[in-house]
Amino acid sequence: MDNDHRQQFEDVTVKPGDVIDSGDTALDLGEVSHRAAAPPASSVLGQRTRWFLSRYALLLVWGAMALFFYSVRPGTFGRLSAFQAIFGSQSTLVFLGVAALITLSVGEFDLSIASIMGLSATTVPVLVSLHHWNVVWACAFALLLCVVSGAINAFFVIKVGVASMVVTLGTGTLLVGVAEWISASSQVAMNIPSFSKVANQPFLDLPITFYYGLALVILLAYIRSWTPLGRHMLFVGANREVARLAGVRVNRIRAGSYLYASLVAGMGGILLVASTGGFNASGSGGYLLPALAAVFLGTAAVQPGQFNPIGTLIGIFFLETGIFGLELMGYSGWVQDVFYGAGLVVAVAIATIVRVRTSRG
Repeated sequence: MDNDHRQQFEDVTVKPGDVIDSGDTALDLGEVSHRAAAPPASSVLGQRTRWFLSRYALLLVWGAMALFFYSVRPGTFGRLSAFQAIFGSQSTLVFLGVAALITLSVGEFDLSIASIMGLSATTVPVLVSLHHWNVVWACAFALLLCVVSGAINAFFVIKVGVASMVVTLGTGTLLVGVAEWISASSQVAMNIPSFSKVANQPFLDLPITFYYGLALVILLAYIRSWTPLGRHMLFVGANREVARLAGVRVNRIRAGSYLYASLVAGMGGILLVASTGGFNASGSGGYLLPALAAVFLGTAAVQPGQFNPIGTLIGIFFLETGIFGLELMGYSGWVQDVFYGAGLVVAVAIATIVRVRTSRG
């Protein structure tokens, strides 16, 4: 190629929209670039479908399960009383689920939340009925005991360095013993109509405790998504060392999670005794497994692979719907333990699979 032709070739600038005539075919470069950049419609639809199912498949399964129970028992499952039984009786589990979620979000594990709830639910009627305390002061003292229990957990886990599962399992067992001691291993009842109204007052066909739990979930969701504290919690839960290097006070966040989780669990115990009028301390252990199952099951909804409050709320009512429907079909007694136990195993398996796939992606 001589110098004149080489100069003409280098002076040519090709832009999208220009047409190159190769003799037999005229080629529009703008059209070619558009076709190359645009993904196939089937690929976009598949991505959107996977995105939707990864977040809301649990809701679809929940709806399908409800339709099945309705088709089998339309006369009972379709009534308002069934709706009230499912959504109006789980406020204690909502508070316990949120308490578990607070510690799990920062990489901690608290097995004492149910025992702390039981301590609160036992202390209030004991102080009111046996020692004639004012109910407000009894509730305040019960919450103080719960916060102190959380501080004990934080001290041994963070300051001493003992594994959280060991510490909280030990303190949980200890607190059950303390609650049985102060109540003489029996159920202590109380009858204060104004106090009971705090929990049992109906609103839109549901007890007001349902809305307490809903407000708590929304508050935690807001804190986690829109506040520096929530972001710091997520940083600590993801990688403590990186969070520490970034200037986050990791130990303060960890200690705070135990304190606030204990406070929320104590509030759940107060609402429980307000709605039932009494509590037997030996029954507190039965609340731990359902709360943990709902929290882990919630990682398969809304925010896949992450502990999140909205997913936890969905998990609680998903499990309760299944148990209630099976009991209507005649499977009573053992079905609750089986359903919660299987639900926890499946929930942890789902959380692990989603987390692995998310990290690979």
